[in-house]
Amino acid sequence: MTYSGEVTPGGPPAVRELDRLTITKVSVGPMDNNAYLLRCGDTGEQVLIDAANEAPRLLELIGDAGLTAVVTTHQHMDHWVGLEEVVAKTGARALVHADDADGLPIEAQTLAEGDVVPVGDCALEVIHLRGHTPGSVALLYRDPGGVPHLFTGDSLFPGGVGNTDRDPQRFAALIDDVEHKLFDRLPDETWFYPGHGRDSTLGAERPHLAEWRARGW
Repeated sequence: MTYSGEVTPGGPPAVRELDRLTITKVSVGPMDNNAYLLRCGDTGEQVLIDAANEAPRLLELIGDAGLTAVVTTHQHMDHWVGLEEVVAKTGARALVHADDADGLPIEAQTLAEGDVVPVGDCALEVIHLRGHTPGSVALLYRDPGGVPHLFTGDSLFPGGVGNTDRDPQRFAALIDDVEHKLFDRLPDETWFYPGHGRDSTLGAERPHLAEWRARGW
């Protein structure tokens, strides 16, 4: 079945099979949060991006293969409601950017710009995006056999950047980081996976960057 990225709360996951990595997307919790389970095809090792909610459902998705790490894209509570239980049941490492570590309910190992999170033989590059929260991150997987794949948390959505509470300084930081660290670095084919809702590509959103900057949100 062709991957569409469409998921609904309580509905079935959407599964995308790349050459070396499988991406499973599921919607959890009352705020329709996306959680992403990544599985290395060569080693079977798994990493979860945002244990957002419904820990039992996430644990069922993880299954017997185990979990090496949970990366929390930022400190907002709707992205870590299931974190403590998932970590306790799997023994996975909890990872978060250093600037957001104080906002998590458990102690986590800290990340910084340019760090690499392994998923078996695959790798996720940490990209720090200031503005939605001080320590928001995106995670970049460069598929050797295809297009880049980017997990953006709540920093980039189809239609705009994440919420900055109409704070001009926070918005300027976020739009600058999104433009220079994502759009200036990565090709139009880059597929991105946000913290809520549907996926998109950088190419589909690129024509609207000036519009987003002008409107201020």
